Amino acid sequence: MDFRLSDEQQMIQDAAREFAQNEISPVAAQFDASGEFPAKTIHMAGELGFMGIETPVEYGGAGLDSVCSALVILEISAADAAHGTIVSVNNSLYGVSLLEFGNDTQKRDFLRPIAAGQFVGAYALTEPQSGSDAAAMRSKAVLSADRSHYVINARKSWITSGPVARYLVLFAQTEDKAGNSYGISAFIVDAEKPGFHRGKVEPKLGIRASATCEIELTNYECPVQNRLGDDGQGFRIAMSVLDSGRIGIAAQALGIAQAAYDATISYSRERHAFGSPIGSFQAIQSKIADMKTRIEATRWLVLKAAWDKLECKRTGKRNTLNSSIAKLYASETAMFVTHQALQIHGGMGYSKELPLERYFRDAKITEIYEGTSEIQRIVIGRRETGLK
Repeated sequence: MDFRLSDEQQMIQDAAREFAQNEISPVAAQFDASGEFPAKTIHMAGELGFMGIETPVEYGGAGLDSVCSALVILEISAADAAHGTIVSVNNSLYGVSLLEFGNDTQKRDFLRPIAAGQFVGAYALTEPQSGSDAAAMRSKAVLSADRSHYVINARKSWITSGPVARYLVLFAQTEDKAGNSYGISAFIVDAEKPGFHRGKVEPKLGIRASATCEIELTNYECPVQNRLGDDGQGFRIAMSVLDSGRIGIAAQALGIAQAAYDATISYSRERHAFGSPIGSFQAIQSKIADMKTRIEATRWLVLKAAWDKLECKRTGKRNTLNSSIAKLYASETAMFVTHQALQIHGGMGYSKELPLERYFRDAKITEIYEGTSEIQRIVIGRRETGLK
């Protein structure tokens, strides 16, 4: 088995690393402190093709593969996880929704400007009362009498890029029965149309430059041609797209862990105690060994999930198991590594003078969004046993 990246994949990773370290790293702390959306650097990412990595060139993207996507998200997240979140959602949740379930007109009108970085996309699934239990949504979409449009009334929460997104993939019940996954449909929503309202921006612990808010649709008229997929297909679309999203979050978690580890190696060589670099102490070396082992195991799980996505695309199968395994292990590795890194840095790790405390705060969300660690364990267990 050949574990080497192709020349193209290596080139893309190098380009993403150069961009992230030169353009994002210098401003990451500033945007973390202010919570402001990093519009300039996100626009630059779009110009480089990083906002539509897997989207074909004819629809405004870079036309690359899922491994390239994971590598780009990894490198951007190593510089700043908030940027990584924005890039991941744009590519995976929004982009894959349109790529896999949109028709040619929808891709031309609603994917091309997002993939090209002209606008930002978002994904509206979660509601205040339904997070992990997505089928329990209360949002409604009622077909008009002339069957020309749907009237949508919805309230969605924790929408990444919600405060700035132009287009969103939104899910609502088209049958009058909450909790019925077969009655959910997906819609492409234009945030500039009447009836769309942005709510409060969430004051988050981490990934603070990734703007997150509630949105509300009040008698919003969505043309029938903007329904994504068939009527009642929405829940299947949502779950399928989350498979891709989880690879993106796994790559993000790996980037955070790698950044924390690299900082720790440098610090352990430079910081002296009792007349020696602390990296020479057995206790510190033991921590470093555990951190390195988990990071390398995570790297191969993430790349395997991304590679398997390519195979699943060819065969028409879903990549649920491998994406859940990668997301679970990567997110818990990010928390483990950042915790150990902060401990090794001691008081300096707790200070905002170094980025360690930001890595620590950013890592936690990877265990929560796009399926908590508890949900990933359920998914993996059900897949392996065949039991529910």
